[in-house]
Amino acid sequence: MEPAEEKQYRKIIHIDMDAFYASVEQRDHPEYRGKAIAVGGSPEGRGGVVATASYEARKYGVHSAMPSKKAQQLCPHLIFVRPRFPAYKEVSIHIREIFSRFTDEIQPLSLDEAYLDVTDDKLGIGSAIEIARQIKQMIRDELQLTASAGVSINKFVAKIASDMNKPDGLTFIGPSKIERFMEKLPVEKFHGVGKVTAEKMKMRGLHTGGDLKKLSELELVNLFGKSGHFFYKIVRGIDHRKVEANQETKSVGAEDTFPEDLVTIPEMAAELEKISRIVSDRVKRNQLKGRTVTVKIKFSDFKTITRSKSYPTAVAEQELILTAAMALLESVDFTNRPVRLLGITVSNFGEDVLQFEKNGYQGRLFP
Repeated sequence: MEPAEEKQYRKIIHIDMDAFYASVEQRDHPEYRGKAIAVGGSPEGRGGVVATASYEARKYGVHSAMPSKKAQQLCPHLIFVRPRFPAYKEVSIHIREIFSRFTDEIQPLSLDEAYLDVTDDKLGIGSAIEIARQIKQMIRDELQLTASAGVSINKFVAKIASDMNKPDGLTFIGPSKIERFMEKLPVEKFHGVGKVTAEKMKMRGLHTGGDLKKLSELELVNLFGKSGHFFYKIVRGIDHRKVEANQETKSVGAEDTFPEDLVTIPEMAAELEKISRIVSDRVKRNQLKGRTVTVKIKFSDFKTITRSKSYPTAVAEQELILTAAMALLESVDFTNRPVRLLGITVSNFGEDVLQFEKNGYQGRLFP
């Protein structure tokens, strides 16, 4: 009798840099080392937000996306640092080059994190754990930064694993331990479960993956809509999503939140001019042209609206993007509605993307 064939699993790594922006600032500025810093907007004025906080600041409860004023209340000695995105992007390019030494199957999620499929690694190492260890060491040696890594058989579990032992962690969750691990995991730790959904689950006595697992797929769908299908699979460690190395770019945009609300069209036009220049540069850098221009407007009461228009000819030039954005802006009634934020997005790349892919461009904004 032939022996049963051993099941083959994918080898997936999720790499997540530790407090990325803040760590780069502490590396480049010795006076920030060991201190509580927050990269982001100043608490003076209005609208400042924390992009990343150092681990020294996190001890006080400071975290990303927190209003800067609240962060300063939690940590009065917090040092606010203006972000230097060109510096972070340069580091990100180096990190990506390190990844490429081991595999071409890389799916960036942002400047500071990515999935890697190392099932067939370039160097023939064979062990995803060893590859993750080497990547972490290279990042430390070459960039003087730390990263955390999660290793498993699929993307969902690898991402959760990377967050378990931060900073500078390396966590492996093997196939035989996945279901038991997911059963014990609190529902708020499930990626894709937001604060509102987590509270809804807890109100129904669903506190862990094990609690969710007791429900049928139909029951989960009845409770949570289409997300119920996702929850049913995830609590069993099922995730068939591939590491998408050649993701198609869907849109390119930029936005800005203003220290003082804008109340006149000329003020808004001046800001749109700046934003359209940034968007145009990004579109051209990625060799794209888009047929749809979208303007995003957030008012002082935090209500947000968008206005879009598609054109027969794809655009990339700043003047054309600005003209389209201004036409959309003029369709909005701003009476007694001060503006807090403006943004512009170009999308609907269509055949242009396909043509660039034929020429070797892979349609990725990272880094």
